[in-house]
Amino acid sequence: MKLSKKIVSLLTVTALVTSLTACGSSSEKSGSESSDKKTYKIGICQLVEHEALDAATKGFKKALTDKLGEGNVEFDEQNAQGESTNCSTICNGFVTNGVDLIMANATGALQAAVSATNEIPIVGTSVTDYGTALNIKDWNGTSGTNVTGTADLAPIDEQEDMILTIKPDVKKVGILYCSSEANSAYQAKLMEEELKKDNIEYKEYTASDSNEIQSVTQTACSEVDTIYIPTDNTMANNTETINNIALPAGIPIIAGEEGICSGCGVATLSISYYDIGYKAGEMAYDILVNGADITTMNIEYAPQVTKEYNASIAEQLGVTIPDGYTAIAAE
Repeated sequence: MKLSKKIVSLLTVTALVTSLTACGSSSEKSGSESSDKKTYKIGICQLVEHEALDAATKGFKKALTDKLGEGNVEFDEQNAQGESTNCSTICNGFVTNGVDLIMANATGALQAAVSATNEIPIVGTSVTDYGTALNIKDWNGTSGTNVTGTADLAPIDEQEDMILTIKPDVKKVGILYCSSEANSAYQAKLMEEELKKDNIEYKEYTASDSNEIQSVTQTACSEVDTIYIPTDNTMANNTETINNIALPAGIPIIAGEEGICSGCGVATLSISYYDIGYKAGEMAYDILVNGADITTMNIEYAPQVTKEYNASIAEQLGVTIPDGYTAIAAE
């Protein structure tokens, strides 16, 4: 009887020790799993600070934070202040620091990122035409390299229709853009093709940097009766200078995006830069977490465009805005 009690006691102690050991192992495993969860490091290179690019960056960060969780992604966000050399320095720094992915906001940033690495995934946004930006002939919508992203091109034919709607008696259109921005030149050529179809005269007016914008705008306003500005980062960052010349001269401006229109334009066929930034973030998630093949990912475009107008400038120029346009909210 005593032997039986001793055996029962021994089995009880053994079971208790085993149970405690199992609990400890479970706890250790749980802690190990928690500590092993990856924190993704994302480098963001934004060409310049202005409303459109700021919105794209905001959308990108929101998408990745929504998908990964607040504590599982770190952003190294840097602004190149409009200088291509700064873009190169920033992107080379991202490579040195071993980021998991680079988000390149605008064409100059994308080109610098591509020069910096052919291994780290690069997701662009606010880029008008990737074929032009990457100098890829026979562009088919995928890069075949470590690059994908979202584009900010609104239909050029509809933008040209807008010129005819806002200025029915237009005689000559001045196309104003920065000559160092490849995607602006691309849009200019597309607009020229549309204007040719309607036998409307046009002329390009280009500034190599912000220092030339005032004189170039003055020349344009003395020679044309309407100005078109594509999605151009240099122009977007200098709308006050442009408006101070074009408005007194009575020259209406059709802009390629909302930020430029709010600063110096009458109307725009606008996209949401927040939306294309958010989509770029979703694409980044698919690459990082789901293992999507970046070399075969199609460039994505804005899901919709909106006809917008600047009520203040339209009123000052005496321009009648037709139905179907939305007023840009005053700041």
